[in-house]
Amino acid sequence: MTIRMIAGHFTSAACAATLALSAAFPAAAADTLTVFDWSGYEDPAFHPAYTGKYEGSPDFSFFGDEEEAFQKLRAGFKADLAHPCSQSVVKWREAGLLEPLDTAKLTAWNDTLPGLKAMKDLMTSADGTAWMIPFDWGNTVLTYRTDTVKPEEVASLKAFADPKFKDRVSIGDNVDDAYALASLAIGVKDWTTLTDEQFKQASDFLRDVHKNVRLYWTDNTDLSQAMASGEVDLAWAWNETATTLQADGVPAAIKKDTAEGLSTWVCGYVRLKGAEGSEEKAYDYMNAVTDPAIAAYMVESWGYGHSNAKGMAAVDAKILADKGYDNVDQFVANTLFQAPMPTELRQKMIAEFEKIKSGY
Repeated sequence: MTIRMIAGHFTSAACAATLALSAAFPAAAADTLTVFDWSGYEDPAFHPAYTGKYEGSPDFSFFGDEEEAFQKLRAGFKADLAHPCSQSVVKWREAGLLEPLDTAKLTAWNDTLPGLKAMKDLMTSADGTAWMIPFDWGNTVLTYRTDTVKPEEVASLKAFADPKFKDRVSIGDNVDDAYALASLAIGVKDWTTLTDEQFKQASDFLRDVHKNVRLYWTDNTDLSQAMASGEVDLAWAWNETATTLQADGVPAAIKKDTAEGLSTWVCGYVRLKGAEGSEEKAYDYMNAVTDPAIAAYMVESWGYGHSNAKGMAAVDAKILADKGYDNVDQFVANTLFQAPMPTELRQKMIAEFEKIKSGY
């Protein structure tokens, strides 16, 4: 929604729009904290220091993917913190949605894993201004039911488009993960350099995958339930899915050694411009989730890596090896990193993915 000023005054239509927006997105009290997040991250085990200090969790509002979050924020939704990922930070910053971070107030800033610190445009911009504190990192990877799918049947990501898996496939209702899959499937590891021809090849692959899709999942709960019930046998999913399925006794596994590889992402917390909640609580929350004590829970229960180097070093070595986090260089080998991409290219992906899901 765009609100236009004419000669220093709102038009009547703009006034009405502003009132409607205010009603839809009421302002937060100055002593509260609202976190705009992916579903599931409200888990109190991620922020025990915060709940201990304030005798409760912050308020949460959820988004299904980062484009939805971006559009909602641009439309006037108010929150204090948000949880975007590597490919979105630059876009959000350039759109004027972010407030710089005061690193002196971030207790774990200097303990962030060196590999994450080195990623261009992830934590800071070229002028050294800090914008995001990393929190979690992991993969989007081929995940399958081991009782109905043989490992050799999923040796390639092209299995997602194989007619034998018709109505047995699920991929995320998420343009970034979808085009990460498609880019890998056509042999591209750096999606920022996609040519027009490669973009067409990737989109055509997703159209073939669409013929097999039973479910476009929006959160891990939906996908895990579909796989546990036998509705879905093959998924393009986050590490969390296999971890939670295995914990529930469902025969599931991830396959990181497909011919084309897998995708890697890093996500973290940002302060939102115009935040009306407590700044102190915002920093307390970011410090709580990046505390080294959270790393073991993140790895064991969610299957993701944690951003705190000291925390990761303290995790049981066998658990780290089992989850693949014992060797970061090996972890990111043969992977497409979901790095920031040109805005024009991402807009093309968004528009095309909507057509594909609609059957066009």
